[in-house]
Amino acid sequence: MSELHRFGSQGLTAAVSAEGAELRSLQDASGGEWLWQAGPAWPRHAPVLFPLVGRLPGDVLRHAGREHRMSQHGFARDRRFEWLRRDSDGCSLRLADDAATRAAYPFPFTLELDWVVEAGRLRCTATVSNPGEAPLPFSLGAHPAFAWPLPGEASAEGHSLFFPGLESGVLEARRLSGGLLDAAERIPLTGGTLPLHPRLFDADAIVLPGFPGRRIRYAAPGAALEMGWEGYGDLGLWSKPGGAAFLCLEPWCGTAAPLGWDGAFSGKPGIVLLAPGGSRAFSWWVAVEGPGA
Repeated sequence: MSELHRFGSQGLTAAVSAEGAELRSLQDASGGEWLWQAGPAWPRHAPVLFPLVGRLPGDVLRHAGREHRMSQHGFARDRRFEWLRRDSDGCSLRLADDAATRAAYPFPFTLELDWVVEAGRLRCTATVSNPGEAPLPFSLGAHPAFAWPLPGEASAEGHSLFFPGLESGVLEARRLSGGLLDAAERIPLTGGTLPLHPRLFDADAIVLPGFPGRRIRYAAPGAALEMGWEGYGDLGLWSKPGGAAFLCLEPWCGTAAPLGWDGAFSGKPGIVLLAPGGSRAFSWWVAVEGPGA
């Protein structure tokens, strides 16, 4: 069975891999590619972050008096998912715990991702379920990297982010130190808009814990991408420090551990505790506008 599934309509098509249940392509009607196609600057496209967003101190997950090795952003992005559905509109995939996951993350779980193109949008719904007998602690995040410049644009200049509802506000951000949440930063907006430039990410990602919005617009003079989400309450913005041809727009549920915190995983700030037998769904969607859309 092929490891890559292509689906969608003539107006918007996508491709998803069984490896990491990762989105690998997002193209408009003219074949314009809206997703970063990996490369030396960053080898991924749109990884799924589970059961951790960001890092833990020393990359150690502490539970029940034991220490487990847990690398940044968790393991789901590096695991092969099982196909549940593949058709012309989308696909569904599942990852469940096994001996390898339990060595790093000693909990039973299932993670299902459902991808679909409908009404001119690509939507991804992630559902975390707890088949165990104790609360399941986890975080979950999306990490899609979109082209910068956008398709049809000759230059990375003139691109911006617009935050609906924050027309007279600022972004209450945190920066990272060694991958952990550190200093607070207030980033001013003009009419809800943040002009984009590579130096914006010299101090690594912009982390927005408890972000109040549920939509963002990434735009250039001749093209735009709109993204929305449900279930996620945090947001990350990232490009490679020093500049790269991508911009990551990342709805999260959870963030990296704060600098100075070093406790049990279930008590990590921002962690979700899912009751035994429970499930929780998270979704994000994207629509594109431009000459080929």
